[in-house]
Amino acid sequence: QVQLVESGGGLVQAGGSLRLSCAASGFTFTSYNMGWFRQAPGKGREFVAAISRRGEIIQYTDSVKGRFTLSRDNAQNMVYLQMNSLKLEDTAVYYCASDSSGILTKSEARYRYWGQGTQVTISS
Repeated sequence: QVQLVESGGGLVQAGGSLRLSCAASGFTFTSYNMGWFRQAPGKGREFVAAISRRGEIIQYTDSVKGRFTLSRDNAQNMVYLQMNSLKLEDTAVYYCASDSSGILTKSEARYRYWGQGTQVTISS
């Protein structure tokens, strides 16, 4: 059974930090690129960051570059999103997703498996 389980969300003040984790199971983790998406209240889901199967290529959406760091631990089947200098506009539900295609992509439609999401709320 495929599972992606996010954790680490919460309430933090603007300027603070959070570290999101995604635990993967039920599939060959090293065969999948991994991504994070987020959905803010009243908005569609948007790409945040993605990392290639071996972790050598990472992409970020422009709004988080320099603030967020994506990494993966293939030995532990884990993905991490370190979020620093958080802003009010980072408030959203954050989703972990996996993509088996060979090309790193920002396209939501290309991701096969999804977690249930973890809420991140930034307060002023």
